[in-house]
This record gives sequence, C-alpha cells and structure tokens, in this order.
Amino acid sequence: MANLIASYEKLLLANIRNNDKGAFTIVFTQYYKDLVTFSFGFVRNINTAEEIVQEVFIKLWENRASLIIDRSLKSYLLKSVQNRSLNWLQHLRVQSQFDSYTKDHQVLSDNETENYILHSELEFNLHKVLNKIPEEFAQAFRMNRFDNLSYLEIAQKLGVSIRTIEVRISKALSFLRDELKEFLLLAIFLVRF
Repeated sequence: MANLIASYEKLLLANIRNNDKGAFTIVFTQYYKDLVTFSFGFVRNINTAEEIVQEVFIKLWENRASLIIDRSLKSYLLKSVQNRSLNWLQHLRVQSQFDSYTKDHQVLSDNETENYILHSELEFNLHKVLNKIPEEFAQAFRMNRFDNLSYLEIAQKLGVSIRTIEVRISKALSFLRDELKEFLLLAIFLVRF
C-alpha cells in the first residue's frame, strides 16, 4: 500500500513539474484540510493556519520546475507547514516583545529602533538559515539554544551520543557564522558607535 501511495505521489509530482494544474489541484484538495489542522496546532488561529498552508502551496507551484522531494510528498508538505508555522510564531514572539517594550518606553531613540530592526532581521535570517541546513544540525541547535536543553538531555531525547550532539551543534554554528557574518559585522559596528 505504501509503495502504491509513493508511486501515485511521484506521478503527481512529475505532472506538477510539467505544469499540470489538474495534478496540483488534486494535491491541494487531498492535503489542504489536514495541513491547515496541522498548522493550527502550532499557531492556534484558523486564518493564520490557512494563510500558512496557502503560502506553502504557492511556493510549491512557483518552484515546481526545480522541485526535488526525496521523501513522501505529504512529509514534505508537513515539514514546510511546520517550518512556516514556527517562523510565524517566532515573528509573533518578537513582535509581542517589541510591543511590550514600546508600552513601557513611549519613544524609542533612533539607535534603539536600528537595534530592533537589526535584531528582527537577524532572527528572521537565523530561522531561514536553520531551515536550509541539515535537519539534524538545526534540530540539535534549536533544542540547545531555544529549548535550553543540555547536550546530555538532547542526546538522551534523540538516542545519540553527547559527542554526536557536540558535532551537530558545532556544525550548525559554523553554518550560522558563515551565513550571518554580515549581521555580526553590523552589530559590532552599531555597538561601537
């Protein structure tokens, strides 16, 4: 049964790559409701969940010619929705922190505004880079930096050695340093002046 589903998905993907709107409509109709429900589990807002899923499908259609999916289509769509949902939550958290801050501090100086913009862009690009690097590196990094888990706790949760976690986080940091170096230089420049 699983092989039949995989073959059917491959056929649909091949047709989508060849600009077949009918195949795209089948995929959209088949997965839309489940993906909205999945996104809603993260964002807790039906309108936002629908927007996120629609964005995923738009991206799927826009990138159809170069689309390479090495796992099941459903897994690919679920991962895309999860990433967009988490990015939306992260953006909401940053926005909420900023709103709270501005209530306490009525007027922001130009320097504070620049720092906020820099922080927002850095955070956005951080998540963008984490979505580009191998998932096992990003996962270990997120668990350590965002969930505040120790290397030992991460190793136990993932069923790997502490050394494996050290290597994964080290590689994630290396990717981040390379991809975000212009932000680091800008931050240093702003702090100095």
